[in-house]
Amino acid sequence: MDKEQKTNSFYRYMVMITSVFFLIGLVVVPFTTGDDQLFVLFSLLIGYIVVLILMYHMYENYVKPIRAAINVTDELVKGNYNVRTYVKPSGEAQQLSNQLNMLARNLQEMAIQEKMQGSQWKTVINNMESGLMLIDERGYVHLVNRKFLHMFGKQSTNYIGYLYYDVLDDKSIHKVVQETFLYEDKMIGAITLTIKEDKHHIEVVGAPVINDVRELKGTVLVFHDITDLKRVEQMRKDFVANVSHELKTPITSIRGFTETLLDGAMDEEKLRKQFLDIILKESTRIQALVQDLLELSRLEKEEMQLSQKIIKVDDWIPNILTLMEQQANKKSIAFHADIEKGLSIYGDPDRLQQVVLNLLYNAFNYTAEGGEVSLHIQNQQNNIALLVQDNGIGIPAEAKQRIFERFYRVDRARSRNTGGTGLGLAIVKHIVEAHHGTIEVESQLNKGSTFIVKLPKKW
Repeated sequence: MDKEQKTNSFYRYMVMITSVFFLIGLVVVPFTTGDDQLFVLFSLLIGYIVVLILMYHMYENYVKPIRAAINVTDELVKGNYNVRTYVKPSGEAQQLSNQLNMLARNLQEMAIQEKMQGSQWKTVINNMESGLMLIDERGYVHLVNRKFLHMFGKQSTNYIGYLYYDVLDDKSIHKVVQETFLYEDKMIGAITLTIKEDKHHIEVVGAPVINDVRELKGTVLVFHDITDLKRVEQMRKDFVANVSHELKTPITSIRGFTETLLDGAMDEEKLRKQFLDIILKESTRIQALVQDLLELSRLEKEEMQLSQKIIKVDDWIPNILTLMEQQANKKSIAFHADIEKGLSIYGDPDRLQQVVLNLLYNAFNYTAEGGEVSLHIQNQQNNIALLVQDNGIGIPAEAKQRIFERFYRVDRARSRNTGGTGLGLAIVKHIVEAHHGTIEVESQLNKGSTFIVKLPKKW
């Protein structure tokens, strides 16, 4: 029997009791006389009506609202915050009903906000760029985010509910967790992971979870992927080492030959001219290196301002071909140019000329006498392709991904003999990318190389 039925039964019981008392009064009436009998009968009828009215008033304004309030309270206890009382009581019962409705509305709003906050926190945690694991005071895993699963693999069900040392094998992580629990302070460690066949450096940070009464309730592990930082740090170290190395040799030569001249060789005309030629050559090399470093620095800082316009290849290429023909004659190398007619490129003519010249000079420098170098400019669907081919020394397969790095040389000894600074291809790559293009290389050792530059017709 539900509460509404109980309320109706209560009302029926009260009517029955009142009716019993009324019947008792009717039984008493025959024992009265004349006018008293009529008075008693009339009084009983009036009393009966008054009692029924009072009972109805009590039921509608007190019993029914209280029963409705109990129903609402029961639903609130069950977590149903949508429930409301719809009776129209008066007095304190009305106040009770209004307060219950207000309580239900507040709880409903709190539940909605809690749900939204929970959804927001879940979204934030899952979209963090760092892996996250939450461990309770007993060592059981309670939470892992999407980045963590990407780093370590498997599914969340393989971690949540398990002890951390059963699901994480790395001893460095165990040490971070144990020290975080022991010292109740932030601890840092480092591990190495292989993600999609690439080696990644991960920094592990453990932070204690402490409640309001300073009790340790667990720890949070954050996994930062610092691979790019490591790579930048290594590039910085390599850059400093390479610059020092590149400057050391010419400076040492200049100083050595200068000291030799001052020690007496200046008086011998033949030695003086030879040493001065070497000093000039080495100082020119230093100047070229400094200029390339400044150029590369401007490119990497995105300070380069492109003077963009429509370049008609037929008008733009002749100066380049003239310079390259002189270079080919000097080195006894056959030079061929295959330029498709009527092509146009949108970009900076001076910068693009720098790209072509650098690639062609490299081709001549690494091709022996009697070899061949060619330049092809072709129209493709959405791009203009520039191909520089040679049949020189070629590039080993393991070096193809590194030749665009600063100071990287396949053959260091030969690079110095050709006067290269080791920065030419790095500059070329930056200029091509500034034009929203791509550059790649195809090469076989001792058979030659082909550099392919693709520039969009419009960007």
